Amino acid sequence: MASDSQYVLYDIPTKDPVRCWSWNVWKSRFVLNFKGLDYVTEWVSNTRNISNTMHKVTMAMDHLLTLRWQTEYPEIRTKLQEYFPGKEEFTVPTVRLPNGEYIMDSMAIAARIEKDHPEPSLHLDYPHLDRYISNLKEALIPLQPIYIHAVAHRLLTEKSLPFFLETRAEDLGMSLDEFHEQGKANAWKDSVSGLTKMKDMLLEEKDGPFFMGATVSYVDFLWAGVLLFYKALGDDIYAEFLKASGDGGKTFTELLEAVKPWSGRASG
Repeated sequence: MASDSQYVLYDIPTKDPVRCWSWNVWKSRFVLNFKGLDYVTEWVSNTRNISNTMHKVTMAMDHLLTLRWQTEYPEIRTKLQEYFPGKEEFTVPTVRLPNGEYIMDSMAIAARIEKDHPEPSLHLDYPHLDRYISNLKEALIPLQPIYIHAVAHRLLTEKSLPFFLETRAEDLGMSLDEFHEQGKANAWKDSVSGLTKMKDMLLEEKDGPFFMGATVSYVDFLWAGVLLFYKALGDDIYAEFLKASGDGGKTFTELLEAVKPWSGRASG
């Protein structure tokens, strides 16, 4: 139970040991950790997709990226619908502020927390977001047959799995296993260009491991969340992901090492 002075972060549980895995929720978890804010995690499950578009890129709040599944969480709807009158989609991350206000969507959460707690800064005005987004799409879209299948069979709880499998089959027009079999052969090869470009972006500023060199910013948390997501999928998948970046994963590994002060808390 959260106290009146705490934030509440709504997240999706994994199989035991329960931990954060979604790159979208990692965005908000990183922000809370980076700002040093007191928060508790409330786990929600029983997911059900409500959109025919499995992935959607949304630009909002200073043109920062939200790449997310359009997914309804009935447990969140039950808990929070009174705070979002008329809202159709209930997604994670959602955060309850200490004043009792609820905010949904990682970008809205980051902007509000940055407003309320401006130091240390998230540097939401990162100047190369368009290129970051282009590289992200080029890197991750080819990997959908790999990671969606792995989420289902390696991460989701038994409570969440039936809805996930059913709705993905509706979106794809085939079972998730069929989608995986049809797409896995070329997935890694087709991701190399985007992953290499992302690696090269990180190397442009020579004075540190971050996209802004020695200065950590929100865009580092966006990409670090992706890295932690692939790491959660399993050592085999993560190794292939690093291999595809072109330098054996050195650059991405250095970024993860650099954000360790804010990634250690993955649950609770």
